[in-house]
Amino acid sequence: MASDRRGLGPAFPRVPALALGSWNTWDRMDFGDAVALIARAAEVGCAFFDVAHYDMGPHAEGSETDRIFGRAVREAGLAREEWLYCGKLWLWDYPDTGFARQMTTSLERVGVESADLVVVGDYFGELDLERVVADVAKQIDAGRFRAWGVNNWRIRDLRAVLDIARRRGLPPPSFAQLKYGLVRRSMAEGEYYAPLFASGELALQASDVFEGGLLVGNLKPGRKIGADVGGIRERIAAAWPEVARIARALDASPAQLGIAFCLANSATANVLVGVSKRAQLEDNVGALALLERVGAGRIRELTRALWLDQDVAADGTW
Repeated sequence: MASDRRGLGPAFPRVPALALGSWNTWDRMDFGDAVALIARAAEVGCAFFDVAHYDMGPHAEGSETDRIFGRAVREAGLAREEWLYCGKLWLWDYPDTGFARQMTTSLERVGVESADLVVVGDYFGELDLERVVADVAKQIDAGRFRAWGVNNWRIRDLRAVLDIARRRGLPPPSFAQLKYGLVRRSMAEGEYYAPLFASGELALQASDVFEGGLLVGNLKPGRKIGADVGGIRERIAAAWPEVARIARALDASPAQLGIAFCLANSATANVLVGVSKRAQLEDNVGALALLERVGAGRIRELTRALWLDQDVAADGTW
């Protein structure tokens, strides 16, 4: 399932269309099921795993999901060069807990020597952007990863970081991991980020595409889900019947529709999904066939009315 679309920057010009996430995922599964799921992901060409260390900062919760993943990927028999690992660098306690320390902890917990990419996470308040760029560059120079992106950043800070990297001759972020899906589109498609995607400066990695399960029919999620930017979650839940109707009309599942919609945007390099069952993975993979069968333009036409956050400021301010 190597993508023929844009990759995640010059270091990764081709990436799988689907990436498997780790938040509330590997620690919710039977270990044997996790091993089987990872092995199957490799078989179908989507061995790209977003694996974060969550047990720090305001989200410290005793999560073992990264350790479990590390054991499971080894048990699945995948050689390190057979899978892509995207880690996370958090800004909750930065710079007191610096990137070097975070990478040491993350790599030790997963049990590998290096990641392939990292995402520098969301934040509140102000950042020393010069320091962020320099610290990321040090970790790249140390061989701990090869490329980086940002997660739901304010656009003014992202543009400043791109300028700093150019001025100092340091690696710029090459992709943005953004909340993006059938009903929450404004950050990725609005006036702030879209020009960066159109120019080729950044690629898009779509995340939280099912809105914590609401858009696949789980209207009362039993686990923690992502932030509700703009306070539109009730409206999103109310959109579920129409999502289901469109999916039925296309002889597809709602999950396939949601993923195909994201991939219908030429800016999207891949889609981050939180599957915890093999059946979910098999269903999600079917989104590629749906996109090919129906076409990007038709999928966007059929789902145009589902865009609910046009009236929400989407400059990355949370």
